[in-house]
Amino acid sequence: MTANPLLDDWTTPFQLPPFSLIEPSHFEEAFDAAMSEARAEIDAIASQDDAATFENTVVALEKSGEALTRVARTFFNLTGAHTNEALQKIERSVAPKLAKHGSDTLLNARLYARVAALWNDREALGLTAEDARVLERYQKMFQRAGAGLDEAGKTRMAEISQKLATLGTSFSQNVLKDEADFQLVLETEEDRAGLPDFLVTTAAEAAKERGLDGKHVITLSRSSIEPFLQFSTNRSLREEAFQGWTSRGEKEGDTDNREIIRETLSLRAEKAGLLGFANFAAYKLDDTMAKTPDQVRELLTRVWAPAVAQARDEEEKLAELAQRSGENHAIEPWDWRFYSEKVRKEEHDLDEAELKPYLQLDNIIQAAFDTATRLFGVSFRELEGLPVYHPDVRVFEVLDKSGNHVGLFLGDYFARSSKRSGAWMSAFRSQHKLDGNVTPIIVNVMNFSKGAPGEATLLTFDDARTLFHEFGHGLHGLLSDVTYPIISGTGVARDFVELPSQLYEHWLSQPDVLSRFAVHYKTGEPMPSALLDKLLAAANFNQGFATVEYTASALVDLELHLLENPGSLDTAEFEKQQLSGIGMPKAITMRHRIPHFQHVFSGDGYSAGYYSYMWSEVMDADAFGAFEEKGDIFDTETANKLLTFIYSAGGRQDPEDAYVAFRGRAPKIDALLEKRGFAA
Repeated sequence: MTANPLLDDWTTPFQLPPFSLIEPSHFEEAFDAAMSEARAEIDAIASQDDAATFENTVVALEKSGEALTRVARTFFNLTGAHTNEALQKIERSVAPKLAKHGSDTLLNARLYARVAALWNDREALGLTAEDARVLERYQKMFQRAGAGLDEAGKTRMAEISQKLATLGTSFSQNVLKDEADFQLVLETEEDRAGLPDFLVTTAAEAAKERGLDGKHVITLSRSSIEPFLQFSTNRSLREEAFQGWTSRGEKEGDTDNREIIRETLSLRAEKAGLLGFANFAAYKLDDTMAKTPDQVRELLTRVWAPAVAQARDEEEKLAELAQRSGENHAIEPWDWRFYSEKVRKEEHDLDEAELKPYLQLDNIIQAAFDTATRLFGVSFRELEGLPVYHPDVRVFEVLDKSGNHVGLFLGDYFARSSKRSGAWMSAFRSQHKLDGNVTPIIVNVMNFSKGAPGEATLLTFDDARTLFHEFGHGLHGLLSDVTYPIISGTGVARDFVELPSQLYEHWLSQPDVLSRFAVHYKTGEPMPSALLDKLLAAANFNQGFATVEYTASALVDLELHLLENPGSLDTAEFEKQQLSGIGMPKAITMRHRIPHFQHVFSGDGYSAGYYSYMWSEVMDADAFGAFEEKGDIFDTETANKLLTFIYSAGGRQDPEDAYVAFRGRAPKIDALLEKRGFAA
């Protein structure tokens, strides 16, 4: 072995990163060496004397930077899922270096000239449909990076990219620190009043992790704070927890994100202007299915009106129940989940504490696997003793119908202070066929509250839905069957990428799945049919609230990126004005307030793009209808089409064409409105 395992050949099983050998100190050297190697490869491509061909330019670019990709994926998976101060320091250092490396590539005049020559002559090149799609992606990528600008414009674009990378890193680290620093210690029985046993147990485990043995702690993990807000009868503590949750990123001091937001929005607006766009939203949406801000606003506002109407009806029921309980205060945001749980109990005779014993983590994982087996023929077997970055990470080999290796799936399910909040899918390696058949290594990361030692980990139904959602993304990566890395797996338009994940959620709610896997963690008895019926009957309960908190965030995200002068932004005042303007109910807050809106400010992945979940939901609601129309949620013909055109196709095809190839027509928004319980 060399002194730096990141730069050596990996002889680990399946070429997993050799985590036990990797120290934080290895990364800076590895990044520098890998960037230098990648720069030499790219310069060689750009400076060729031979005329540009698809092979010597596009394919060569696709093959370049292999070491850098490997190092970066290992590093950024760790900084999201299991970070520390040393890694965070390196992250702050390396982010602008990587941005500069990207700019040096995409603003290289000789390299762009080769890509542009191929693009201009594309009809005569005899390209396959997949080759043509990859060439199109490269042409657009160079143009959107500023390759067509003059030298002054290119220089400024490079500066902007580096600064944005630094700002995004700081934003993420500030939110993580606010989350890690918060703990609501429940000292007395009065502090714990109303909490079900499962939450008391997980709060005790959270306290133990923080060195507070014998106490109980509520954290800002959704699996901790949301049930606390549902069940705690201590209103003042509910408010304290809620304020901690919603004030992340806007506290005075080192973790205040408000100036970062102003600078980020100003730089994004400047970048869009350099490229000839009126604003950043117009720039960002130009390369999506939606195409324009007006199209996004039209979708969101069409859903907004019925959602608000339903939310106000829901609020009236909460207030009426509170009054019957002797509470005459207005319903505040920290009250909503508490009274909503009581109303659900009244209307559907259903509560979370009754459901959780039937939603054991291991069984829901198996339900997700079994669904994939029945739809796509793949199977999963757990492997022990493989290198992982944390002892809680589980590794599964994915096999096809013939028992051949498809890829590896890593599951990292439990909350910890070294992990950012939320849930996501990522890849240590993406599938492609440029150098033989390179198989994927996919990871799902979640933040479930871990059961006590020797006890099962129990999920809420929302937790279970999250697991299915992220596994849908995971399958999009695992089942990918394309030639080129740039279009592998989730390498698709942002407002298409949520289709495989949100569609997969539908199977969780099917009796055929729940009746088999929702079994009591102690007795093994299946969920009683009466309880299952109540769960399904309550599927759209509180849907007004859920839709309003999401849609408000999506609308505010859009408006932020339409601002002409974001440098003077007062985030709190902007939120207030925007929400007032659309008639936001006072008792509901945005799902993600601006100062901790990581989708939008921890990089630009979902900037001006948080609407994507709903855009994809129009498709997923309509797509599941294809199975329902066949009368079989595992219909073989439909599942084969789904695999061919959606899950295995990556970005090989325009997303609208891909959807029509699967469904036979464009999606209809009526399916989304019906799914959410709103009148079409």
